Amino acid sequence: MRVLHVYRRYFPDAPGGTAEAIRQIALVLRARGVESRVFALSPARDTAPVERPEGRVVRSRSWVAPASCDIGGVGALWRFRQEANRADLIHYHFPWPFADCLHFAIRPEKPSLITYHSDVVEKGMLGRCYRPLQTRMLASMKAVVATSPAYRQTSPALRLLDSTAPGRVAVIPLGIAESSYRGDFDAAEKISLEESFGLTSGRYFLFVGAARSYKGLSVLREAAGGSPLPVAIAGPGTERECRPDHGPAAGALKCLGQVSSAEKMALIRGCRALVLPSNRRSEAFGMVLVEAAMCGRPLISTELGTGTSYVNRHEETGLVVPPDDPDSLRGALERLALSDEEARRMGIASRQRYERLFAGEPLAEAYDALYERIMADHSGHPVHG
Repeated sequence: MRVLHVYRRYFPDAPGGTAEAIRQIALVLRARGVESRVFALSPARDTAPVERPEGRVVRSRSWVAPASCDIGGVGALWRFRQEANRADLIHYHFPWPFADCLHFAIRPEKPSLITYHSDVVEKGMLGRCYRPLQTRMLASMKAVVATSPAYRQTSPALRLLDSTAPGRVAVIPLGIAESSYRGDFDAAEKISLEESFGLTSGRYFLFVGAARSYKGLSVLREAAGGSPLPVAIAGPGTERECRPDHGPAAGALKCLGQVSSAEKMALIRGCRALVLPSNRRSEAFGMVLVEAAMCGRPLISTELGTGTSYVNRHEETGLVVPPDDPDSLRGALERLALSDEEARRMGIASRQRYERLFAGEPLAEAYDALYERIMADHSGHPVHG
């Protein structure tokens, strides 16, 4: 089976949670005979195809990206048509409104599905204008995959689709094949946390991610002021969180800036707990929580009504606190800092939950079964948008 994944940007242009989720789906299904390609846009001038272990990445030029929505030109339509004609099944990753335009402009006669990573959040008038196209796009799919039960229940778009097309929405959590991180794990073994970052294993909390507005870093900065252990933050733009104009609380953070994949895994393996203090539904799942669970680390996250509380079970794999509440977040940091036994117990439970729900095999089984069902149903039960 030949599958075309479609998303706005992909490796090597845009490392991030959605790109990693696509990579993992392609990797785990390769062993089951699925040949994957990824169609994406790129800001680079050279958009030659890139060969990667999970499959070929076919790119077209991104001409403009209003509200984080990459838009291509005629070349993108032509290249998408080529790849769609070659594929047996098209797997869109939502949200990317330009993909909706591609779908209805080309109208590929191939079965299609969407993995629904997140609602369109905080786009104002643009979001409202897009909604009719979004509704039509979802209705045209053979299946729409929510990444957690919570997101299926709380997303207005998914609830509407569930009511108008019962059985169309499935739930398949995102996942990670541990073997795909083997190179990073091996390289991480050679990294000294003390020499590289001035950190002691087991004696710091960690945030990993880009410094986006919904990540709640200002709340973490305030909560860190009373933490018994330092709070390290790593990722693009995080070095700005330690600026003197952020006040005394900024001194409680250890800002590491961008780190390599191997450094990230060394930091996750050595942390007391992984902290994800996001405050809006834009944090739909939190792949970094899965990475930390894979490493057997306790988790601290916020209750957003999204997949973050599906990955992190309160009082089992870690602690879940209200968003935008520095006092509650500080209390969670203190609790895990002061109890070795609790941190150990939650870390073990975190790893066990990863193995049961978020490892490569559950991901492969679920998508393989869904792909086969869609292909079997396609000829007899076409869906029209």
